[in-house]
Amino acid sequence: MEKFKDLVYTRPDVKQINGEFSRLLKEFKAAKSAEEADKAFLGWMKILEKNSTLFTIASIRNTMNMKDEFYDKEIKFCNRTMPRLMLKMKTAGKAMLKSPFRPQLEEKYGKHYFKSIEIEMDLFKPAIVLDSIRESNLGTEYSKTAAGCSVEFMGETCNFYGLLRHMQSTDRAERKAAFEAWAKLYEGISGKLDEQYDKLVKTRCSMAKKLGFKSYIDYIYLSRGRYDYGPKEVEAFREAVRTYITPLCEKMYKAQAERLGLDRLEWYDEGLVFPDGNANPIGTPKELAEKALRMYEEMSPETGEYFNFMVDHELFDLETRENKHLGGYCTFLPDEKAPFIFSNFNGTSADVDVLTHEAGHAFEAYYSSRRQPIAPLTASTSEINEIHSMSMEYFAYPYLERFFGENTDKYRFAHFCSSIKAIPYLVSVDEFQHRVFENPRATAAERRGFWREIEKKYMPWRHYDGNEFLEGGGFWMQKQHVFLYPFYYVDYAMAGLDALSLYKMQVEGGDAWGSYIKLCSMGGRYGYFETLERAGIPIPLGADTVRSLAEFAERRAAELEAKL
Repeated sequence: MEKFKDLVYTRPDVKQINGEFSRLLKEFKAAKSAEEADKAFLGWMKILEKNSTLFTIASIRNTMNMKDEFYDKEIKFCNRTMPRLMLKMKTAGKAMLKSPFRPQLEEKYGKHYFKSIEIEMDLFKPAIVLDSIRESNLGTEYSKTAAGCSVEFMGETCNFYGLLRHMQSTDRAERKAAFEAWAKLYEGISGKLDEQYDKLVKTRCSMAKKLGFKSYIDYIYLSRGRYDYGPKEVEAFREAVRTYITPLCEKMYKAQAERLGLDRLEWYDEGLVFPDGNANPIGTPKELAEKALRMYEEMSPETGEYFNFMVDHELFDLETRENKHLGGYCTFLPDEKAPFIFSNFNGTSADVDVLTHEAGHAFEAYYSSRRQPIAPLTASTSEINEIHSMSMEYFAYPYLERFFGENTDKYRFAHFCSSIKAIPYLVSVDEFQHRVFENPRATAAERRGFWREIEKKYMPWRHYDGNEFLEGGGFWMQKQHVFLYPFYYVDYAMAGLDALSLYKMQVEGGDAWGSYIKLCSMGGRYGYFETLERAGIPIPLGADTVRSLAEFAERRAAELEAKL
């Protein structure tokens, strides 16, 4: 494989793709043996992998610079083309389900893969092609709106992520000023974001209706691969979080306020854990990547091989730049069996979080793609995929001195507490999306009311120092998943508790790494419940599991604090 910067992008030839695909589909239907059918199937998988790789290259380069006109056009082309290619793949799915060689193919690729094909037959039809294109284009519009925001602050041009760094300053006046600038940026684009989200809600509801679903919620649960549980189970999970995790977080925030010498935490105080400053990593982005390489080489032979591959092929874009897409992600180039990590480093501990969290995603993609026979089995559903990333954050604990030096214990304590404190926010975002799609005609003002009500329910400690926009419920706008990845966010909460289960196993002397490697090796071969069972990880939806993990978290936080 070449380095990522040298990979050649050419626009996929749709006519050629259709021709090759039709030929292979004809061969599949005419197959006289399971071997012949499998050969044709692998042929169209190769077409899919090749063109998915080209689309992914275009997407990565578009997020590197949202104002690059060439890749902006290519993303629009991809948005128009992908739904139509999905229709082609649907004809392949029908042929797979009807094949006389289905038992042999199921044995090779797994029954879960065929179940997914069956369900996908109901999830994508010609009637929603235009809506699907519209949804993708609206997502691109949102990304450009958010990426284009910046402000001059303390002598530098800051986007949203740059301002968050200042909200970890030991100077409260600086934190407050950064907060006000941050809120003002969002308030300034709130009208546009409201309009874009209105259109997204209408488009998503239209898709669900055309497919025959009662609501978008029913559609998206199947679309996200939630075959083992539904909205009622998730509602019960959220209630368990409110019952057991929220009180623990209140205790953590109360202790943090006392530590900082404050009567009450405002939102801009929440990011500062210690009065003398948080533990920030030592080194430039390049130096941090080099330290990460040594960490992964020491962690295991598998992780060492993987991270050397990432470094050798320059499969990172880590530094914040103007017009760069917000946030961080890991994606995958199937034709190259290569992950890619994208981030916006800002000089805080979040930079190391990326080198563990997104690197956990990347490790799983690298590891499973060399063990699963086809690209669709490389990854699972998101509530499994996020276990890979969140668990890697804990597995990095023994190696963190090279990043933080004498402040390593401060980082471990702050990271562990933040992992727990994130969970109520994660379920808040989930309940907000349920409320929105239960009331799809709600106005922008009503949606803000939904958010503020939900926020008080799960995060009663949250205060915005009188900022009218945020006190009125504007904070939901800062979460890109609501716009781009609907109903994803609760998966972080579920996976966070699964990762905590693995960490508990490690602390108590169990074979956590063995369970993790097994989890990564399975990719998406099995369903959610079966995957967890095979890896020896408890299903996190039950109240008893949530309670038990909350109790462990409280004990472990006290143990980590005692080391400070």
